[in-house]
Amino acid sequence: MVNRGRATEWPGVLSLASMEGATATRWRSFRPPAKDAVLALGVTVALVYGAYGEAHPSTMAYFTGGHHLPHTPAPAFILVAVACLVLAWRRRWPVPVLAVSVAAATVYTLLGYLNGAVLVAPMIALYTVASQPGVRRAVAYGLATLAVLGLASIAVNPLGPFGGGVDILPFMVAVAVIAGIAVANRQAYVASIQDRAEQDARRRVDEERLRIARELHDVVAHTMATINVQAGVAAHVLSTRPEAAAESLQAIKTASKEGLRELRAILNVLRQADDADPTQPAPGTAQLEELIAGARRAGLKTSYAVTGQPLPLPGAADLAAYRIVQESLTNVIRHAGPATAAVRLAYHHDELRIEVTDTGRGQPAGAPAGQGAGPGAGLGGSHGEGHGLAGMRERAAAVGGTVETGPGPGGGFRVAARLPLGGQLTASEPGPAATATQESAAPEESTPAQEGTRAQEGARP
Repeated sequence: MVNRGRATEWPGVLSLASMEGATATRWRSFRPPAKDAVLALGVTVALVYGAYGEAHPSTMAYFTGGHHLPHTPAPAFILVAVACLVLAWRRRWPVPVLAVSVAAATVYTLLGYLNGAVLVAPMIALYTVASQPGVRRAVAYGLATLAVLGLASIAVNPLGPFGGGVDILPFMVAVAVIAGIAVANRQAYVASIQDRAEQDARRRVDEERLRIARELHDVVAHTMATINVQAGVAAHVLSTRPEAAAESLQAIKTASKEGLRELRAILNVLRQADDADPTQPAPGTAQLEELIAGARRAGLKTSYAVTGQPLPLPGAADLAAYRIVQESLTNVIRHAGPATAAVRLAYHHDELRIEVTDTGRGQPAGAPAGQGAGPGAGLGGSHGEGHGLAGMRERAAAVGGTVETGPGPGGGFRVAARLPLGGQLTASEPGPAATATQESAAPEESTPAQEGTRAQEGARP
């Protein structure tokens, strides 16, 4: 019985609480902003005092020639106060506030009292309406305000049809409308600047995400391809050549260590603002020999040649050169099968030319780029125009360069890149293959990694 009685009390309690919450919400929505409330009180005091002064002048010089000072009772000043106090809600409900203020001033005027001071309150409300977006809207409300107050003043003006505040009323309306339109334009200009800043910030974030994605793809693809090949080699020769398996495991250890180091360097961009700056430099052409040494440890016989006088590259171009070579060698390791690779760099006065070729089973000459002959399809690979080749082109384009991919003249696959050394690329000239020194990369005897790769290729259906 007790529990049932308590249960019947809960709906009433909840209903009372909801009503109190609704009342509090309505009060908060009705309560004016503190700044506007203070302004409305100040304007009320000033204009009521001004209206009282108009009704009780210190001189009667203006009331001659048939014009008599009207008696203004104290309750009439309530209309002046209403026209002013309503300004406290001018930002929340600008049009209704203008209507109420104009109505109060119009009634005060039609009663025959001097309306010089009370006209200021509707001008403040009109300014608020005009500061909202829309020039035509502001002008329309200004003309309506001028018509209502002007006609009422002309009709019963104790100083004559065009005496008192009637002659200055058009100027007051014009000032309020023009000032409001100027403020609206300024607000629109500031909002457009903020919008552009937000768009630029989002664009920079998207570019940074894309850059990190490319970096992660290059590092992870290269590392995992090397580990995959070496793990296959170790599994193949473990029982017959333990020493070769040990070499492959050591290569896996080295590749994974380098991959983890690069991943840490990439993820450092996500560090907190108060973290220490990274001490590891971004990879570039200075680290290409180390990269090629890692490819050789992975079983890919790779030659490296540099022609011309090495010149410093901008940071982005230097990183792009490294990643293009890295991605090219990764594709050779993954797709070319038993093959050799050649990396050539040619420095010119205004650009760096990179060429990476392999002797894998790529497309025949003249075949469409990126369509390999099978699993061992050279740099083009079985993945065709995948993330690797597209990423190389994006990297080169980001620094003003170009990348060309396709079958090599003697078979295999060829990647040729041109990167500017600070300016813009000139007209295309013969690639590095025509000028670089050719180096023999074919080994006299197979390495254990190549034997394992051949075994893997032979076991494929």
